Amino acid sequence: MRAKDIMTTAVVTVPADEDVETATALMLQHHVSGLPVTGADDRIVGVISEGDLMRRIRKDDGTRRSWWLDLLGGTEDTAHDYVKARSHKVSDVMTREVISVDEDRLVVEIARLLEKHRVKRVPVVRDGRVVGIVSRANLLHALSTVGEESLPTPSEDDRAIRQRVAAALKEVPGSSANQINITVESGDVSLWGIADSDAQKDAYRVAAENVPGVRRVDVHLGRLPGWAYGI
Repeated sequence: MRAKDIMTTAVVTVPADEDVETATALMLQHHVSGLPVTGADDRIVGVISEGDLMRRIRKDDGTRRSWWLDLLGGTEDTAHDYVKARSHKVSDVMTREVISVDEDRLVVEIARLLEKHRVKRVPVVRDGRVVGIVSRANLLHALSTVGEESLPTPSEDDRAIRQRVAAALKEVPGSSANQINITVESGDVSLWGIADSDAQKDAYRVAAENVPGVRRVDVHLGRLPGWAYGI
């Protein structure tokens, strides 16, 4: 099983020249904790995450690091910290060292990569452009479909079905397809993630059921608590 078999394809990105407030609003709107950042040619140039935003909050409390850290680190680190904490540009706040994978990266290798770098997700890129995201949730959902067995390699038919289901889910009114993981095994489709309502959950199920080649659809879609919607 490879990245292309489990990745979420409805990826929300933010341009590098956008402001931090817009990036924050996108994270809240789509219920994600990080966004790939793209340049003028739509190629990935960084990632902005909750961690980057939390550092800004900590800096805003007026605390200053110890004088001996300033002495050892020099003024460059302090100036860099200032930019990260005060700038309103995504390009200044984002993390530039992007850890990414290609579509054919084995799932087991991705799991090791997440553990090694202590990150929650990695962008999947093709020719430098983001085509998907693999998160810890994607990995867990894939594992849950096979129990104690080893992860199978999906057939080309299953891969084609997965692509068609992903496209169908995007057509659902009010769709937040980036919150849904899709797994397919022998034509059996499982949907995992978040739906805004029971009606939307049913709409996702119907959309998947109408895809040619789908034998059965198992829906595992939860609801976010009211506070997540600002109510």
